Amino acid sequence: MIIGSIIMKLFAPFLEFIAPLVPGEIFPYFFTMEMFQRSLIAALLVTIVAGFLGLFLLMRNLALIGDGLAHVSFGGVAIAIVFGSTNAPLLYALALSIISAILIYELQAREILSGDASIGIFLTGMLALGLVVLRIWGGGIQNDIEGYLFGNLLLVDEQSFELICIISIISLIFLTVTQKILLVTSIDPLAAQVQGIPVRATGLVFSIITASIVVSMVQVMGALLVTALLVTPSATAQLVGNSFRSCFIWAQVFGLTSVILGLYFSAELETGSGSMIALVAAIIFGCVAIFQTSLRPLFQPADN
Repeated sequence: MIIGSIIMKLFAPFLEFIAPLVPGEIFPYFFTMEMFQRSLIAALLVTIVAGFLGLFLLMRNLALIGDGLAHVSFGGVAIAIVFGSTNAPLLYALALSIISAILIYELQAREILSGDASIGIFLTGMLALGLVVLRIWGGGIQNDIEGYLFGNLLLVDEQSFELICIISIISLIFLTVTQKILLVTSIDPLAAQVQGIPVRATGLVFSIITASIVVSMVQVMGALLVTALLVTPSATAQLVGNSFRSCFIWAQVFGLTSVILGLYFSAELETGSGSMIALVAAIIFGCVAIFQTSLRPLFQPADN
């Protein structure tokens, strides 16, 4: 573990420094104990990347793909655990998700199936594969895999943390470098193609990056709740922001707030991390939506 160790050395002292200011009885352990520090840093990393990626997914009308690839990753995790590869279930999930993302993109690009139809087929098919494998060969390990369905930060061991760090860094670099290209291809792919932008290659790499990010989020959010962190903060940001830059900033604010509050309440109330983060994100969206549609006009001067 090289990159993971570097990141831990960078952030662990800061977490320990602010630990005395953290409220709660259990939540402060996320800032002092190495195992919980690793989980917290992993959650914050995937949240930052998810906030960036979610904006492009909404612009491309691909909000459902996160949910679909998360279910695909569950199939890979189930296969890995059932057949003895308990040390690297995310690698199996990553391989299966990347293959599925490429197939989904090609089916859509070649106009064989619509995007929603292909996503739905892979979503149900791979989830069913995981459940069948568990039922036939899983024996009594169903409880062990529950964390991958609903999220469990205790699953983030050193190897998983290393993979999450690598995926997050590569994804951030890709999204930052190709930001303008992704914007153009998302808004008007035909005009982008006329200008000589490799729309097909960009879309294919974007699908692979999306699959990788989704896999990195599975242990934090769970396969059934990945969309909550991938889409909800970005959707909330679009209610407030009036440009891509402002939407990006607000997506980070709403995403990080959802994760920190979700982890706090899940630790203190002993609930699942993924479900509580998803609930907090939904509540924030609801509050912002109500303010924007009902309360904000009351504070704005009437137009003459």
